Amino acid sequence: MAIVKPFKAVRPNQGYAEKIAALPYDVMNTEEARKMVENNPLSFLNIDRAEIHFPPGFNPYDPQVYAKAKEILHKMIDDQAYIQDEQPSLYIYRQIMNGRAQTGIVCCASVDDYLNDVIKKHEFTLPEKEIDRINHIDSLSAQTGPIFQTYRNQPEIDAIIDEWTTNHPPVYDFVSNEGVSQICWVINDQAVIDKLVKLFAKVKNFYIADGHHRTAAAVKVGLKRREAYPDYTGDEEFNYFLSVIFPASDLAIMPYNRVIKDLNGLSESKFISRIEEKFIVELAPSSPYEPETKQTFGMYLAGKWYKLTPKPGTVDANDPVKSLDVAILQDNLLEPILNIKDPRTEPRIDFIGGIRGVKELERRVQEDMKVAFSLYPTSIHDVINVADAGRVMPPKSTWFEPKLLSGLFIHLIES
Repeated sequence: MAIVKPFKAVRPNQGYAEKIAALPYDVMNTEEARKMVENNPLSFLNIDRAEIHFPPGFNPYDPQVYAKAKEILHKMIDDQAYIQDEQPSLYIYRQIMNGRAQTGIVCCASVDDYLNDVIKKHEFTLPEKEIDRINHIDSLSAQTGPIFQTYRNQPEIDAIIDEWTTNHPPVYDFVSNEGVSQICWVINDQAVIDKLVKLFAKVKNFYIADGHHRTAAAVKVGLKRREAYPDYTGDEEFNYFLSVIFPASDLAIMPYNRVIKDLNGLSESKFISRIEEKFIVELAPSSPYEPETKQTFGMYLAGKWYKLTPKPGTVDANDPVKSLDVAILQDNLLEPILNIKDPRTEPRIDFIGGIRGVKELERRVQEDMKVAFSLYPTSIHDVINVADAGRVMPPKSTWFEPKLLSGLFIHLIES
């Protein structure tokens, strides 16, 4: 049973959404954020990356940074750039990118569902990466970056969303700087809200698609507040965290490609010879080369594109993790041949999100790397199968696009 909770969103006043909404804090560095807010004092990056209000080199994790973020948020509320809905509501968030739409419900999910594995994970989290968002949420008493979750399609839920979006005008409808349409509706009819809550209660599991560290941070802040308020009832807002929940069929995943700095001391011919122990190696049918099916790989080396296909017996088809393309590449090439044992910590490897395209792989090899690998994208069903098995995906397995914008919906965890 998955809990979906309506909430009183703090959201942009009419006419402000396009200026406020911003890409998530973790897809750019501080200097990129500085440039992105030039001539836009309303950008949510002023809150999400508040270190931009301090001199270059200032510690982005200094308590003053979080205090500044809180100050800016409350000023925007006082100035009515933000409003808060008077009644708990659910919201619909639709994004359209290159003609493909994904439409989800904006709500609050349960801390206890996360702890009890009703909300399933497919990644390990690193405590040091959680600390920043723990401090951000705790200082603002607000969750500002929605967690990207998914669930197996439910036709009745789909029908309600379709009916509402067809018969009610959106509160926001704009195209972001990235060329993605951002359309939002408020569901403020209590009967419809109640029906959706009941239908979601029949959903066995939610799955975190993107935002494992933000989720872990929100949960830890919730547990911290429980300790501070030992008489808590469970209804307090800190027991829930901001989410957008999409049906699985709406989601598309792009590949997460790899570039490697050296060949681990091997010559190019010896490197290819080693690969041929586990893969069929042939010149790629196109240049640049993007794999067209699962369990095929592109390799860019010395100005040429190759197609790699695992030889029979190489892949354990019955293992939901080892049968993933990212695992096949790691287990049969990157680790045994290039000595990349832990991609999380190995400085010789870098990861290129599929949104950048395979031409970016060529550029990196020509600039500072030696070899690149293009992969076929992991499917959302692969993600669900791994999570259901209680396993975790290999590092950098998925690149979800489009990204959920921050600043459109804020969940206050304390009045």
